[in-house]
Amino acid sequence: MTRIGYTLMTEQTGPRELVRDAVRAEAAGFDFEVMSDHYFPWLVSQGHAPNAWATLGAVAQATERVDLMTYVTCPIMRYHPAVVAQQAATVALLSEGRFTLGLGAGENLNEHIIGQGWPAANVRHEMFDEALQIITELFAGGYVNFVGDHYRVDSAKLWDLPDTPPRIGIAVSGKQSVALAGRYADALIAVEPDAELGRQFDEVGGLGKPRIGQVPISWDPSRDKAIERAHDQFRWFAGGWKVNAELPGPAGFAAASQFVKPEDVAENIPCGPDVEAHVAAVEQFVKAGFTDVAVVQVGGDTQPEFLDWAEAELLPALRRL
Repeated sequence: MTRIGYTLMTEQTGPRELVRDAVRAEAAGFDFEVMSDHYFPWLVSQGHAPNAWATLGAVAQATERVDLMTYVTCPIMRYHPAVVAQQAATVALLSEGRFTLGLGAGENLNEHIIGQGWPAANVRHEMFDEALQIITELFAGGYVNFVGDHYRVDSAKLWDLPDTPPRIGIAVSGKQSVALAGRYADALIAVEPDAELGRQFDEVGGLGKPRIGQVPISWDPSRDKAIERAHDQFRWFAGGWKVNAELPGPAGFAAASQFVKPEDVAENIPCGPDVEAHVAAVEQFVKAGFTDVAVVQVGGDTQPEFLDWAEAELLPALRRL
């Protein structure tokens, strides 16, 4: 049976509300919760970007059952990989083993803040490979020294490390990232229901490992309001990963999506009260072989009402898949 998750989207909700929503989502019956890790929202209208790691620590203490995950953290610029390893080990201890470290090669949107420029995709994957080496070595315990083309580590050690290290999930979009997932990942992460990514993962060592997807939905009793909100806050989604990874800030995403129409968004994101439309969006991932799918409800201020509806209607319908 596919596990159904809930997304704690930092770009659209403040930290206290995220903790509140995490508790309510657990009570509603979601199997796991994923949290984005952003320094900026995609669009100004989303309006938030609290620190994911501080918030995850609070969520780990406020929840009891749900698995937790970063979806995803970039360990190549804004965070040094040794710091990411320390953060992940701490959250794993706080959650008593419920944490998976989701990692990806990042977006310019969040990484440009350190003022070192945004590397080309091939360079980012080189950096990501070295970061994964450092993190996995630190998870193994003991002192780590590392000298690479992009990073140096001098006598690092995780002093608080769980007996079982955090699981690692790796976000993929093509052969380069799938190859890294085959070498380092306990789970594959993707935001498109692409069965080919899973097939490639199988070929490089991922056979039998979880595949974790994510799908945006815009529930509202009024379909018109749901479309309006999705267009206002999620029209950037139409750009696709290769575009979205490169733009440097909300103004860039606003400009890039200025000609996206509400009806265009409604074609890609299910909007309104029809539970079957939302189920169909999740079902695309199920048919593509994903074992876990996290839904994103568009609109930070709609989460309490959405979670009530999800408990009563969405989750029972998804269980029937």
